[in-house]
Formats: sequence, C-alpha cells, structure tokens
Amino acid sequence: MICGEAISKYALRAVTSNPDYVERLLPRTDFPLCDQVVLIGSGLIWNIYYAVLALFFGFFFATAIAVAKASQQPVLSWLARTFIFIFRGSPLFIQFFLAYETFTLIPKVGIDIPLGFTTITAETAWLTRAWLGALIVLFLNTSAYSAEIFYGALQSIPKGDIEAADAYGLSGFKRFRRVIFPSMLRLAWPSYTNEAIFLFHATTLVYFSGFPAWRQSADALYYANYFADKTFNPFVAYPIIAVYFILFTLLIIGLFGLVNTRLNRHLPADHRRKFTFRPTLIR
Repeated sequence: MICGEAISKYALRAVTSNPDYVERLLPRTDFPLCDQVVLIGSGLIWNIYYAVLALFFGFFFATAIAVAKASQQPVLSWLARTFIFIFRGSPLFIQFFLAYETFTLIPKVGIDIPLGFTTITAETAWLTRAWLGALIVLFLNTSAYSAEIFYGALQSIPKGDIEAADAYGLSGFKRFRRVIFPSMLRLAWPSYTNEAIFLFHATTLVYFSGFPAWRQSADALYYANYFADKTFNPFVAYPIIAVYFILFTLLIIGLFGLVNTRLNRHLPADHRRKFTFRPTLIR
C-alpha cells in the first residue's frame, strides 16, 4: 500500500501522542513525500475542528445577533451593531492576540461562581490553549460576519411574504420560524457559503497566534512549516497544504450547494440564487 507505513505512524499524530497508535517523534533526517502528505493531513484535523465548531455555534449566535440588530428595541439593536462593528472592523489576527492576552490574565485556578446553596469553580486554564481559546475567537469572528449577512437577508425579505403570513394569522415566533427564517436562509445562503470558505481558510492564522499547540501537535500549517524549515524547500510542503485546502473548499461548495438547492427547491430554476465565489484580500 502506497504510504501505508506513514499512515500507520502519523495519521492521528495531531490528536494523540499515545505511542501505541502514532510515532511520537517527527522525522528529523529523512523527509519522504508520504510523511509530509500524511502529517500535514493529520494537522488538517484541527483546521476542520475549528471551522466546523465555529460555524455550527456561530450560525445560531449570528441568527440571534441579526434578529437583535433588526429589532425595534434601541438598546438591543445598538448592542448587536456594536458587536458586529468590533469584530468586522478589527483584523482577526489582532483578535487572536487580544484574546490570548486577556485569557492569560484570568486566574488559572478557576473562577468561583456562587450559587447561593453551593459554589462551583469554572475551569479557566484551558482558555489559553488553542483548542478552546482560538475556537472562541473564530466563533465570535464568524458570528459577526454571518450576522451581517443574515441581517441583510432579513432586510431583503419581500414584504409580500410577511403580509401573507399575517393574513394567515401567523405571528411572533411562529411567523419567524415558518416564513422569515426560511426566507432569510434562502437569500443569505450563497453569501454564507463564502463565509464558511473564508473561515476555513482563516483557521491557518491559529498557527501564528499566541495560543500554544496542544502536545506540540498543531494544525496543518504547523507541519508544513516544520518540513519547509527542515528541508529548506517551501515548494513541497506548502503546495501540499494548498491542495488540501482546495479540496476541502470544493467539499464545502458541494455540501453547501446541496443545502442551497434544498432551500430553493420550490422556485423555478431561473429564479434560484446561485453561489458565486468572491475571494477577499483581507480578513
């Protein structure tokens, strides 16, 4: 089997250091292509971890923020607008830096939360680790960008849809769930697909942030940089990571495209909103 030995030695190195499953030491003198492909692919597990969890939780939080921004309550709307402005107006790398410095100021022994009848201690030491601290930053960042996308979709919902819901006697949360939310998703999904792609690419910034790697087993860029430094040849390791990201970008486009088709299944083919990839130069 091609690269079978490399797979058995390094496939899970990014998530475990158990010598029964992986080789603990990285290659030091010989750097075959298989080792580089497998190790960089192993590190990609962390990039997927960041992207999937940040998108999953960020989707629900962004929906709440978008609804709050569109709210008639001035304080609620102001809070939502301020959150979006801060996280969209500052570079993601600076957010990583500020978050890490903030988390290091929190007592590592934990924070006591009195509940009256008892006191619980919230663990805080893990906030300075990449698997949690960096995930929180990515979650907040994508929530802000997604909230602005969803807010724009909310503003674009045809008034006739809402009037029809009122005519059927739908109001409150039922109207939001049956009419407003599906229409918002249908209008926002192509742009949200771009946000998912950008977030997946942005996970590479975790390597440059202050958050330390867990057991020195980090994301794909960690291993790509390791091989580039050891071989003095960046034209092998970095193209490998680029190919991985291109393949996963195509996977995201495919999966989100299926969802987009599902959301627009009731529309004629020529009226369906299609995904258009719009690359950005700065995040």
